[in-house]
Amino acid sequence: MVRRVDTTNEAGELLDRLAAEHGPLLFHQSGGCCDGSAPMCYLRHEFRIGDGDVFLGHVGASATPFYIGGAQYGYWAHTHLTVDVVAGRGSGFSLEAPEGVRFVIRSRLFTDDEEQSLAALGPAPRGPQPDSGS
Repeated sequence: MVRRVDTTNEAGELLDRLAAEHGPLLFHQSGGCCDGSAPMCYLRHEFRIGDGDVFLGHVGASATPFYIGGAQYGYWAHTHLTVDVVAGRGSGFSLEAPEGVRFVIRSRLFTDDEEQSLAALGPAPRGPQPDSGS
């Protein structure tokens, strides 16, 4: 099955550690510059998903939902995203900031076969998803 978003092992381990410490989380990827270009990790109950946000899937063993802003999805619809973690503190409100690291996105274009598989699934769902608790 083709996935729209994944994590590196390091990012998945950090995400799962944060979820064990803080409770259910979610990722939101907005558009723009500065921290808008980084995936932000929030406590699930502290971020409101809008009707235009696009649900890309769950990541990590903690099954953390990953959303992207609708406008940004327009640019990245044909791109597989991988959440990674790097040393250095971002300037946002993302939950990993106190750890001295920050989440970043790595990307690649989907292959033709992956594009066909995704097309067969239909459009990515928008708005809060019932199984995501958001």
